[in-house]
Amino acid sequence: MSTTQDLVAALKAELKAAGVTYADLAEALGMAESSIKRMFAKGGDMPLSRIDEVLRLLKMDFAELARQVADAQPLRRALTAEQEQAVVADRRLLLLAICCFSQWTFEQMTSTYTFTEAECLRYLLQLDRLGIIELRPLNRYRLKVAKGFQWRPNGPVMQFFRQHVADDYFSGGFDGEGETLMLVHGQIGRSLAAGFVERLQRVGQDFAQQHLADQKLPADQRRPYTLVVAMRSWLFAAFRDLKRQA
Repeated sequence: MSTTQDLVAALKAELKAAGVTYADLAEALGMAESSIKRMFAKGGDMPLSRIDEVLRLLKMDFAELARQVADAQPLRRALTAEQEQAVVADRRLLLLAICCFSQWTFEQMTSTYTFTEAECLRYLLQLDRLGIIELRPLNRYRLKVAKGFQWRPNGPVMQFFRQHVADDYFSGGFDGEGETLMLVHGQIGRSLAAGFVERLQRVGQDFAQQHLADQKLPADQRRPYTLVVAMRSWLFAAFRDLKRQA
């Protein structure tokens, strides 16, 4: 769908919400109702001057309409390898990307980490150019990735985490409040493995949705947690030399 068609679709939704019919619009614009219908029909042609006239009738400005169109666009479920490489090339940029995925405010970023406001804004602009966020006035932003977003399994970011983060994460005791570590071995039917993976993915999605819901809680009632979910058909490296060859 073209940008103009997106704008027209958003206008139709606004007219419906305001209770303005095509007949009302035709009278206000001094046009025939049939001409209004053609403009709003799929594939119809509506010049920007007409869009402005409809917006004045609705008491909206173009920026507000464009923002609604942007908000309605499909969100990314993954980044390209090039986007991930750009993010991981600067660990400060990666840190702010993770903060954005966690829905941190600009104020939280600058008060928690050693970024000046100018530095933080510069990195947010980079994330905007990479298509990860849409930077908005007053240092606010909209995420352009979906709730179920995942890093590429063998991409640059996961390689970084395997090299620099995994050992640090698993070195903990996992015995604190709300912590656990399970290592479960077993043999199951191949047809059942995919079902377990789907259930584990839902746990990850539940965690992400709860994170969003709890943003309304005071900061002193929240703690940062990192959930790692994995399932793999695999034999410990320490035991591989003991396995009989087929």
